[in-house]
Amino acid sequence: MQLAHVAEEAGLTSGAVLYHYPELSELLIDAQQAGLERFYEQRVKRIADLTDPVEKLVTTIRAGLPTGPEDPDVRLLNECGGAAGRNRMYGLMLTALYDRQVAMYQAILDTGAALGVFTLTAEPITIARNLVALEDAYGYRITARHPAIGPAEAAELIMSYARTATGCELIH
Repeated sequence: MQLAHVAEEAGLTSGAVLYHYPELSELLIDAQQAGLERFYEQRVKRIADLTDPVEKLVTTIRAGLPTGPEDPDVRLLNECGGAAGRNRMYGLMLTALYDRQVAMYQAILDTGAALGVFTLTAEPITIARNLVALEDAYGYRITARHPAIGPAEAAELIMSYARTATGCELIH
C-alpha cells in the first residue's frame, strides 16, 4: 500500500497523512482496530439485547456488509488484506478479526440449535466460517462496484446460504 493511495482514499494530501501518521504502518494498524470495532464489537453490542436467534442472525449478517462502494472502513480493510501477505502484523490482526467474527456467529448458531429454532446442516463452526467468508467476499464485490451486488443483494445472498445451513426461513 502506498502513501499516495491512502491519502487519495482519505481525501487528504500525503503531507496531511504523514502529519498524523509518520509511519504508514501505524495508520494501517489503527484502521485494523477500527475494523475490529465496527465488524465485531459494534455487532456484539447491537445484538446483545436480542433474544431471538433468528433476529440475531439476520441483524449480524446485515451489519457485516459495507454500506456501499465508498464505505471507507471496508475499503481500508480490503487494502490491509492485500498487504497482509507482506506484513505479519496485518495478517495477525485480520486473522484475529476473522476468528472473533466466527465465534460471534457460532454462538448465535449454537443458541439457535439448542433452542430448536435452527436445524443445522453442518457443524456450527463450519457454518460460521462460511458466513464470515461470504461477508468478506460480497463486501469486496460491493466496494469493487460489481453492478449486480449492492448491500441489499449481498445480504440476501448470504441469508440464502444461512437459510439452507440453519433450516430456518430467517424472516425479520
